[in-house]
Amino acid sequence: MYSRIAGTGSYLPEKVLTNFDLEKIVETTDEWIRTRTGIERRHVAAPDETTCDMAEHAARRAMESAGVGPEEIDLIVIGTTTPDQVFPNTGCLLQARLGIHGPPAIQIEAACSGFIYGLSIADRFIRTGGAKCALVIGADMLTRIVDWTDRTTCVLFADGAGAVILKPSDEAGIMSTHIHADGAYSNLLYVPTGVSKKHDPAVANQHCVIMKGSEVFKVAVNTLGRIVDETLEANHLDKSAIDWLVPHQANMRIIQATAKKLDMPMEKVIVTVQDQGNTSAASVPLALDTGVRDGRIKRGDLLLLEAFGGGFTWGSALIRY
Repeated sequence: MYSRIAGTGSYLPEKVLTNFDLEKIVETTDEWIRTRTGIERRHVAAPDETTCDMAEHAARRAMESAGVGPEEIDLIVIGTTTPDQVFPNTGCLLQARLGIHGPPAIQIEAACSGFIYGLSIADRFIRTGGAKCALVIGADMLTRIVDWTDRTTCVLFADGAGAVILKPSDEAGIMSTHIHADGAYSNLLYVPTGVSKKHDPAVANQHCVIMKGSEVFKVAVNTLGRIVDETLEANHLDKSAIDWLVPHQANMRIIQATAKKLDMPMEKVIVTVQDQGNTSAASVPLALDTGVRDGRIKRGDLLLLEAFGGGFTWGSALIRY
């Protein structure tokens, strides 16, 4: 038994913040941002909008795409770093919105790898008979936890949500998933405070993302290169078998480095970073939905999904769409 993607959906907030808009907020330029990240614009949630709001839009679109109703969904897994509240978890809040009653709702905090982690968990539920219709979501609102005076982070992060519906199949769908973490790198990309950790009044912007960009870049490129090898070896495939790379949209240079590892032309890579920025756990399902809806990704294509995030966490999924 395999799990297979039956439908995809996504949502981006209405407000668009361009690099030229950022020039008025922080000491930066359009050229500086594009040269280092590839980002030209990003979406920012409205003041009264929440992560659950975005997740609901993406979920409903995925359900419509798959032709399933709320009564069919028997598992919800959502990856997010920016939940609406401490509890109930965002999956439970989403259940109430969708009119789903009873099945488990799991929230995963794995930063930018949250969707890949969620996909891996839902895939195992379906393979073992624990679920027959899973809703998997990546949703994040990183603009709420960036320091808008820090040009190394505020130019990168954005808001959005993406979702998929997984159903059982006797034909290969999700062929394998691979998830990892290494907390030894936690000081390179993090938010200093949480619920139980005491606030230090001497530290400014404790609720904001702190990133050591050059170190993160080096580890990300090397780690994603290794997980490409791991995924191909696990499935006894040559890299030429991959039809589409659907990467985490963190930085154009990281995306290009992963494509080079696969000897894959950029024409076979789904790239949304220029228009969406880094939407954390949402970036992979957003890119996937983009490729599906514009017709590039077709049934039967072999996809490699990968992500890397704070923790550090990282993961991949090989999927026969």
